[in-house]
Amino acid sequence: MGPGVTTHMREEADAASLVSLGEIKELAEVGRPTVSNWRRRFAKDAVQSGGVRRPPFPDPVGGSDSRPLFDAEEVASWLDLRPIPDAEPGEDGALPTYGDRFRRGLRLRGLVALRHELGSAERLVVDALAVCATAGEGTDRRPEALSVGLLEDAEAADPRVVGVVRNLVGELGSPGAAADTVLSLAERLESDLVTDVTPAAVAELISALAGPVDAPRPGPDHPTLINLCAGIGELLFAVGDVREREHTVAVEPDVLRRKIIRYRLLAHRQNAVDVCASLGELDELRSVGVSSADLVVADPPYAAGEREGAEEGPLSWALEAVRRLKPGGRGLVVVPTWTLSRARGATPTPNARMREELLRRDAVAAIVQLPRRIHRFRTGAEYALLVLHDGAASENRGRVLLVDADRIARRVGGAWPAYVAKVLEDGRSPVAEEADVFPAPGADRAGGALLDGRSVLPAHRLGTKEKGIDHFSATLDARREAATALPRLREWIGDLGVARRAPGSEVAHRGVGEHLRAGQLRLLTGHRIRESDIGDAGLMVVGREEMLGALPLGQRRIALEDLAAYPQAQTTERGDVFLLTEHGVRTRVDDAGGCVLLAPVQGLRIPAYRTFLAGEVPSEEVWMRPRPLAQLLAAPRNQHRGSGSLVRRVSVRDMDLPELPPGEVAELEAVLAETDRQRADVRRQLAALDKLAQRLAAGVADGDLALRRRPGSG
Repeated sequence: MGPGVTTHMREEADAASLVSLGEIKELAEVGRPTVSNWRRRFAKDAVQSGGVRRPPFPDPVGGSDSRPLFDAEEVASWLDLRPIPDAEPGEDGALPTYGDRFRRGLRLRGLVALRHELGSAERLVVDALAVCATAGEGTDRRPEALSVGLLEDAEAADPRVVGVVRNLVGELGSPGAAADTVLSLAERLESDLVTDVTPAAVAELISALAGPVDAPRPGPDHPTLINLCAGIGELLFAVGDVREREHTVAVEPDVLRRKIIRYRLLAHRQNAVDVCASLGELDELRSVGVSSADLVVADPPYAAGEREGAEEGPLSWALEAVRRLKPGGRGLVVVPTWTLSRARGATPTPNARMREELLRRDAVAAIVQLPRRIHRFRTGAEYALLVLHDGAASENRGRVLLVDADRIARRVGGAWPAYVAKVLEDGRSPVAEEADVFPAPGADRAGGALLDGRSVLPAHRLGTKEKGIDHFSATLDARREAATALPRLREWIGDLGVARRAPGSEVAHRGVGEHLRAGQLRLLTGHRIRESDIGDAGLMVVGREEMLGALPLGQRRIALEDLAAYPQAQTTERGDVFLLTEHGVRTRVDDAGGCVLLAPVQGLRIPAYRTFLAGEVPSEEVWMRPRPLAQLLAAPRNQHRGSGSLVRRVSVRDMDLPELPPGEVAELEAVLAETDRQRADVRRQLAALDKLAQRLAAGVADGDLALRRRPGSG
């Protein structure tokens, strides 16, 4: 390390020369146990007694026994003796050490400390990037050739910022790397810039998918690129060889972010990128051929709330991307999942119309549902990536690949971006529930699986029959186990005949949303009732606790006079089915009626069942019954349809039901009713045994009971 750097470090040490063990851990980028181990193994007494030929770990120079403080320069000098394992040698062949890493962290900490003195994190970032940009452009450039305002910002930068950044450039080897490092400090600087940054894993996926487009441009030029909402340029630098592209355009309306992009590009010695303030300004570049591109990417800025009625909603970015694609081009646009999951009502919202337009134009090649909580600063939002193309020129016209990257990430971990890219390349996944192709015909054809008005979110569409399971064999095994466990029911269990369905007699499925629109089912919403209005008398209340078994049914109730304060509250009828769809699906049949549902519990009512109970229709005309409905809704094919960032929920409308003949439904109802009765008997027996064991233990514990075996007993 040169004398200039050492002098600068001494100046920084004068300002903040003391570090704690926790700060050593953070600055050296190691774990807390590692620092404790260094201090224990290389303590002065241990080094002297063990004959270790290495300087001892520095002694504390301040603080207390519980929080000792150390001289930062002494720690850095000691860490200089410890190379970083598996690190690549520098240009001079020397291995980087923990001391190098510690000093860089210390410098950056000093940069962060200047934020309060400068009064603005954004001012600090701009000053630092201006220094990087001038270093990237070199000192031989004419002032008029530099970016507008660059020289002013560089000259106005605080000298301490200039010193830290120049040292950072020297250490990292390039102004571009220094600029990227400064931007990585945005979170520590408490800057709002970090909230709109594309997550690294999403940028990695987009980079992998932005490879060769379907029809490369003729000639020596690389495919052109447009970033419709560039932010601070994360996607520009993530998408392949941006520095080598002849025509690259970044659109960013925010003045500060445009300046950051320009300075960052100059730091990377890339001044051929056009940075526009609006799409209108982009259209003015038509004369140089960059108002449309082979590759269009967008990660639109976050907007709180679900504005289905907004004409300029999130899907408008996808339509804009398609409009600007050249033949054979590809678009990659991040959108919130609610734009894909909201069902089309009788009067379609602008969001529903835009979604249908994308599908009818055959512009959607794939929908990738991204892992939940992908954004650190938007933990309550969930996102998907739309892979778009020019439908007219695509050989996959009328087909959309749905990929559940959330399910993939739970299986393969951090390698999910590369895995998803491979799935998109192959058009399939080894696990059927993770990806599948769905038809989405254009406007010249009617119908289409994805044009039925339901959610097109992969998690809602990929819930199919269980793979790798022979249901016939599994059911026979379950029947044998039940007969062995319950010998008194062996005869009844043996009478349960099952058979494979004949080939060609496959059962069709319809979504619950279709049944709701047809009036075959009615959805009952849960209500929000104040806890103070719930007591132990009146109508039974059914909420999350009752559905999870935390509270017995009937313990919580609400008086009729208290219920009158909630005019929207409905009571259930006999045969209604309760549903809790958080973290799976739980169902329960209401055998009596007269219950009040508490959100998030919902209910489903079969209108025809009420007329059947009244004797107004014959049983063969009842298309569904309560117990079959409850069990079919809770089947694995529906359990797997969950989505949501904070709480995994299953959309009731996107569940589906098999279309069974009324005779099969009636038979299933009878079997399930009997199994419910037998389960109730077993539960009563278990409860009696539990009570007996509890009373025996209580009596013996208090010294009042003595157990005696009856004469002649075993």
